Amino acid sequence: MSFENALQRHFDTFNQLQLVREDTEQLADQIEASLKQGGKLIFMGNGGSAADSQHLAAEFVVRYKAERHPLAAISLTVDTSILTAHSNDYSFDSVFTRQIQALAKPEDLIIGISTSGNSGNIIDAIEAAKDIGCKTWAWTGSKGGRLNDIADYLIRIPSDETARIQEAHIFVGHWLCEEMDRRTTQA
Repeated sequence: MSFENALQRHFDTFNQLQLVREDTEQLADQIEASLKQGGKLIFMGNGGSAADSQHLAAEFVVRYKAERHPLAAISLTVDTSILTAHSNDYSFDSVFTRQIQALAKPEDLIIGISTSGNSGNIIDAIEAAKDIGCKTWAWTGSKGGRLNDIADYLIRIPSDETARIQEAHIFVGHWLCEEMDRRTTQA
């Protein structure tokens, strides 16, 4: 694919992001409410989505653009000892579920990132989080996969192309960071 074609596909996806605006704004409201209740954001994903999880958790904790107090967020993809011990002793399929069971509280907000919406370890962890009473969000591609029927809320990027979905997930995440900067520095 030429650079021009890749750029056009990017623009085609981004030109449709108005389709997820209301859901993204609703997520911002829920993030604010969760943080005010003493909750935290818990991100998870595999591969590139794992990197996105870590990236966004860092933006919330450290800062995005504005100087503000840290916002409680973690990524379940960062502890190599937990990831490898659990995968060795149990299964990679439940690597996030175990962490949710250990760390999540009802006031927490869970964000599972899966471009296909079919990542088994994300699905299982979302179900575990719901059992605890957490609000759950899935960020997926256009079809939503199995997470369509499992997560409480979805942000479905209007694309079936992994790279474009991931680019849009980061855009959504950055907008949420900027919005939380705005909301937490206005007081």
